[in-house]
Formats: sequence, structure tokens, C-alpha cells
Amino acid sequence: MKPQRTVVALMAIALLIAGCGREGGSREETSTGGGNAPAASGDFGTLTDVCKPGDPGASSAQGVTDTEIEIGVFSDIGFTKNPDFVDAAKVFTSWCNAAGGINGRKISTNLRDAKLMEVRQRMLEACREDFFLVGGSAALDGLGVKDRLNCLLPEFPAQVTQTANTGSDLQLNAGSTMSENVNPYTGFQDWLINTAYPDSKGAIGMINGDNPITKVMGEKLTESLKAAGATITYSDLYPISGVPDWTPYAQAIKAANVKGLIFFGEFRYLAKLEEVLTSMNYKLDWIDANSNSYNEIFLDAAKTSLGYQNNLADLTDTAPLSAADKLPAVQQLKDLYAEYSPDSDITFQGLKAFGAWLLFAKSATACGDDLTRACVYNTAAKETEWTGGGLQAPVDLSKPFAEQPRCFNVQRATPEGWQAADFGPNTDGVFNCGFTPYRYTADFGKPTTLADVGKSLADLK
Repeated sequence: MKPQRTVVALMAIALLIAGCGREGGSREETSTGGGNAPAASGDFGTLTDVCKPGDPGASSAQGVTDTEIEIGVFSDIGFTKNPDFVDAAKVFTSWCNAAGGINGRKISTNLRDAKLMEVRQRMLEACREDFFLVGGSAALDGLGVKDRLNCLLPEFPAQVTQTANTGSDLQLNAGSTMSENVNPYTGFQDWLINTAYPDSKGAIGMINGDNPITKVMGEKLTESLKAAGATITYSDLYPISGVPDWTPYAQAIKAANVKGLIFFGEFRYLAKLEEVLTSMNYKLDWIDANSNSYNEIFLDAAKTSLGYQNNLADLTDTAPLSAADKLPAVQQLKDLYAEYSPDSDITFQGLKAFGAWLLFAKSATACGDDLTRACVYNTAAKETEWTGGGLQAPVDLSKPFAEQPRCFNVQRATPEGWQAADFGPNTDGVFNCGFTPYRYTADFGKPTTLADVGKSLADLK
């Protein structure tokens, strides 16, 4: 591959995992309110005292002083330019600091711009400076996981990507407790092919970006679909840098009489493909646009097709913005964005990041004067019905890989915006809960453990 094409391809890989931030190691200053008197309530949804004032003493923990806590936020801003994670960090820390911070300590963020290929460099910086990693993601996150575990740096990420990092030690995913060995979209998948659109079960198509991340995603979902009795009649790869004309792909989809289409790739490319399909008057029963398309950019890019094609996205256990009338926490989140970052689009990645920040702050505040990595991590790991105050369905963080009931939540892209599909919610009027995720039989690798770097949980201080 020529150098220029390599850069384009890497850019496309990074865009698959929406990330954000600023230059690696840069500091983000946020509003702190006046003194120790809170200018805002520290309650969020059903959670009380997420943030509050106090009079903390000195601390020996890295990244913690008597006035400040340094938190690292990973991103790929050097490629993506997407502001999702930085917006979530800005909104949360501005609100939290205005409410008094973590028992009086202000949260400051170090935005770690991995620029896709600089994950290790940013991780080594984080190992030297940060107390915790919260609310971020990097497309090639597996490149830094051994360094993170070696320096005993816990993380509450917004998203995880590569097998080496998914479910790795010293990691809690506030919005999902899935390991890399199960399909978190099993409930959505079964609803699609067995309940909502049973005629599509024998005619499913799949298009994946030609890169290691999305190819593995496709392999996993292919196994899960076949185990559920579905038939894949069309499967193809597209160059990760995109194609100038999506007509050949659209024609192949039509020739295979595909009724349900799964697209793993950049959502802007999906919008272009749908434009061609619509111009051919070929309408599918459904298109799985995936959760990365849950944003205004996709709606704008696909606006010529939204009234014709049936775009769906599973937000798993994360509450959608359309649930603001049912879940006060969602409305509160929208209000906080309007106050602290009014021009920001609240995306799926932003929702996940905000949940991670809530988990960190609630746990850190509960630790009181004993603000250590071990206390924060162990406190969070005791949450048996974590809902982020109402931003998600309950998950048991104390049993991250146990066979516990899971939830799904289907949103449809319409000309009026993202709206809830008729998927039979049975929890809070927002989620459909109770399915057991499919467990893969193929070997897709294993997450990295503390033992892999010669350490144990007892080393965490």
C-alpha cells in the first residue's frame, strides 16, 4: 500500500471507533465554581452526592493533590476530529467541579491523543501522571494494555475495541459487562430475524471494512447468526479508505435479494451506499447501521434515504435521548450539555463516556479521604445494580463475565431524528431485558491479565 493510501486507510479505521480529545498530554481546564461552596447540585438522576464539596488533606496517590485529581482521557483526535469524548469530559467535569468536585478536589483532564498509532506513547505518559483513565477510547487500544497493567492504572472506558483490551484486568465498563467471548447484540439479532422481520432470516447480507477490527466483528457475528439459524446470502469487504462508487455493491446486494443488511464500517460510507440503493428503488427490510451511527452526522449524510430505508441501531443497555420523558437522568444530561457545551451533539459515544464518568465520581466520592486507585476500583466493582442514575439498564459490575440477563434497545433513524422502534420494551418502557448472549465457540483471542505482566490485584494500591 502506498504511503498516502496507508494514511487514508488508518484514518478510516480510526473513524470506526468514534474518539476525541486534544494533543496528547494537554490539560483541559474546566469551570470549578467559587471556593468550596457548590454552585450546582451534585445529584444526578437517582444518584446522590456524585460530587460534593469537602476539605481534603494531602494524598500520596499519583495524580492527586489536596486540591486536584488528574484523569486521563484517551482519544484519536489527531485522526477523527470527532469531539464526542472531549465533550462528555468537559460537560461532566464542569458540572462536577461546580458542585464541589470530589470531596473538594477539582477534576482536571489530561487528554491523551493517541493519533491512532501512538497508543503506547500516550499510555506511558498516563502511567507517569494520571490517577485513573476515564471516559475515553482508542481504536488500537490493545497496543497499550500491557503498559497500563504494568503501571497498575485502572480504567473506566467509554468503549473498548481490540480483543487484548476487551475485558482486560483493572477495567470496568460502566455501560456493559460483556466479555470478548459473547455477542452483546444477541437480543437485537434475534428480534430482527425471528420477531420483527422473520422473512429476512434466510437472506442476510453483510459488508465489512477490510481491516482487522471490523473483519473480526464480521466473523463473530457470522458465527452467531448461523447458530441462530440465519442464512447469509451475501458477504463482501470494502477498501477501508472507501470507494468512489458504491453502485457495484448495491447491485450485488440486489442480485442476492438481500433483505437484511449488516454494515460494519464508517457510517458516512453506509449513507453513500444507501443513496445508491434508494436510487435503484431497492428497499431492504432492515439495515443494521450499528450504534456508531447514533448521531446527527449520520442523519444529515443519509437524509435522502431516511424516509425509504429502514435504518436501525442497537444501543444495548444505554438509554436513548428519546427516553427523556421516561427517565429524568436523560433529560438532566441534555440540560447539562445545553449549559456547559450547547453546540455539542450528544452521541452514543458521549452517552457511554458520561456513564463512565459517573461511575468514577460516585466511587471516588464514596472513598472519602481514602482516595486511592484500589479504593475507587474496588468500590465501583461492588455495584450490583448500576444504572448510572437512570442512563442505562441495570448491570452487575461485581460479576462482569457472569451469565446475567442482558438488555437491548432499538432506535430507528427517521427524517425527524432517531426514534424508538417497536421492539417490545419490558424495563422502564425503554429496554427489552432478559436475553442470554450467545457465546462464541471460535477462538478470537483472550484479554490481557495482570498475570501476563507479572502482577496481581494485590499490587493495586
